[in-house]
Amino acid sequence: MTAQLPRRPAVFLDRDGTLVNDPGFQRDPSTVELLPGAAAAVGRLNAAGFLAIVVTNQSGIARGLIQPVEYTAVEQAIAARFAAEGARLDATYHCPHFPEVGGPCACRKPGTLLYRRAAEEWPLDLTASWGVGDRVSDLAPVAALGGRGLLVRTGAGRKHEAAALAAGFPVVADLSAAVDQILGSISQPDAP
Repeated sequence: MTAQLPRRPAVFLDRDGTLVNDPGFQRDPSTVELLPGAAAAVGRLNAAGFLAIVVTNQSGIARGLIQPVEYTAVEQAIAARFAAEGARLDATYHCPHFPEVGGPCACRKPGTLLYRRAAEEWPLDLTASWGVGDRVSDLAPVAALGGRGLLVRTGAGRKHEAAALAAGFPVVADLSAAVDQILGSISQPDAP
């Protein structure tokens, strides 16, 4: 009989506007810019035993504005910049679709497909997990699966603050403040 791995909590992180500056349809890895304090915040999640999982909508792929190879190069640059500052992004899941081009899909946020896929691949405890992003669509999937969400005011967050509050999601200044709240409001999981 095989023992089951214990389920771990994750923090699902939006990419553009939460972790990195959002110039719109990022294609050039040399221009990737981490938001201030983002790497240190992710490092704190790593140290506390949370998986740091990026979930991002990348409609520029379906629109033909970003080639898949460009997307991959940008993701590698982001991971390398976090690693250079001592932080680890455990996985990245992306939706390459755009409803106006190929019709609706189950993986585009606020859909839950990518979150459920991550939960299977990593064994995650979704009820102990969090979503952090600059739009309600970044938070709603985690909440729909039993977790909690926090809106950051970085990126497009200020434009979505009223909608987040109306939906019951707390709003914080940035990723560092989100990590403060996450670590301060739940019992610390065991570090890996």
